[in-house]
Amino acid sequence: MTTVDTHVGTDVGTRLDDRILGGWLGRIAGNMLGKPVEQGDHWTRERIDGYLRRAAALPLDDYLPGPVSESDAFALRPEWRSCVRGRIHGSCRDDDVDYAILGLHLLETHGFGFTTEQVGELWLLRLPYLQTFTAERAAYRNLANGLKPPLTATYDNPYQEWIGALIRADIFGWVCPGAPRRAASLARRDAVLSHTGNGVYGAMWAAALVSAAFTAPGVRAAVDTALTVIPASSRLARTVRRVLSLYDSRLGWEDTLDAVHEETAGLHWIHTIPNAAVITAGLLYGGGDFTRTITLTVRGGLDTDSNGATAGSVAGVLCGAAAIPPQWKDPLENTVRSAVFGFDGARISELAARTRALAEHIA
Repeated sequence: MTTVDTHVGTDVGTRLDDRILGGWLGRIAGNMLGKPVEQGDHWTRERIDGYLRRAAALPLDDYLPGPVSESDAFALRPEWRSCVRGRIHGSCRDDDVDYAILGLHLLETHGFGFTTEQVGELWLLRLPYLQTFTAERAAYRNLANGLKPPLTATYDNPYQEWIGALIRADIFGWVCPGAPRRAASLARRDAVLSHTGNGVYGAMWAAALVSAAFTAPGVRAAVDTALTVIPASSRLARTVRRVLSLYDSRLGWEDTLDAVHEETAGLHWIHTIPNAAVITAGLLYGGGDFTRTITLTVRGGLDTDSNGATAGSVAGVLCGAAAIPPQWKDPLENTVRSAVFGFDGARISELAARTRALAEHIA
């Protein structure tokens, strides 16, 4: 795939600015949309849609509505009070956004030649231990105990193929527009600090997906391209191809997710494989429409905020910031909360501009 020209022509540069900002806004908005129902063992697709029906919010075209009963309020994550429509004033803090910020800081500090060891050093310097989860917390503990990669990923870490590395990957796609293999290589170097196998492939796939969205003619082409950077025999690749085949057969979105749910039964709701299926279905059936993409993805359940964030990033790159409807952008007030030391209260537009400056230097 041809790399986006970041140097020649004002129009080209303006389009790239808009699409990188679209990726940041899409990631944050998708994350906020899914945050209140981020508990996949309770908030199934059926329960999410039941909640939306009780609130008269189907079809969903905005952030989740507030609860209509005490029982619904109790079932939502506590963050719902600042993540539902009418209550949002800037983004909530969340690891799905923290890692994009930390990845930006990594590249600004160490450049594109960063090492996995430097990723770990930056975690210890900039990221609070209690704001890490699953594989990242295991790796952080291993780092603090003096272990080095790849042992940080494998020692006493039962979460090696969960979704954590995938949610860290978008920044590598944003700084490598139209260069999916380079994006995947950067994401792999980051991912092996905490993950193995499909956990690493998930990060490579997501980075390539975001990168491909800059130059692909549509969603399907971006998904096809992203598959080329991971082993074809991996379970991740087979699952994504399965979603593609069901989509191509004109099966509906719900029936596609039902089929894949049966085939991935037994995997935890934070595992990479079933969540990649939900993301892929949201992108395909969303058809490039930003609102439809993130709402279908979140309604798909499992790790809703992470899936909404990744799908929102891809959709935001595809359409650009200017085309994201205002109900998703305006409540964010161009402000992001973050647990990464030194970045709380950062302006989203500034983060995007700093990302764009890195994209200027790709080979």
